[in-house]
Amino acid sequence: MKFPSKETIARLRAEYPAGTRIELVSMDDPYSKLRPGDRGSVTGVDDTGTIFAKWDRGSGLGIVYGVDQIRRVEPEIRYETGADFFRDAAVSHGMEEALGICG
Repeated sequence: MKFPSKETIARLRAEYPAGTRIELVSMDDPYSKLRPGDRGSVTGVDDTGTIFAKWDRGSGLGIVYGVDQIRRVEPEIRYETGADFFRDAAVSHGMEEALGICG
């Protein structure tokens, strides 16, 4: 197995900092209970490029660089009220003047 360069390790650590939500695309481990679509949170990246995660189904298996595949999952935005949703939507679309109308 060829190990990734220091630059690649730095890129992986920047792209997948601790807490990043990920989803498994594929894993080359027939004995793993993880399946494509399983989600987890990154706990760290080691010096071999393995991305470790705390998986929602309880596993702590790492994603092997160049073998297994994951993708980032954008965090879900949850709102306490409809007013919170409209406030966020107005600001993100440059429509702050609508805030006086919508709440």
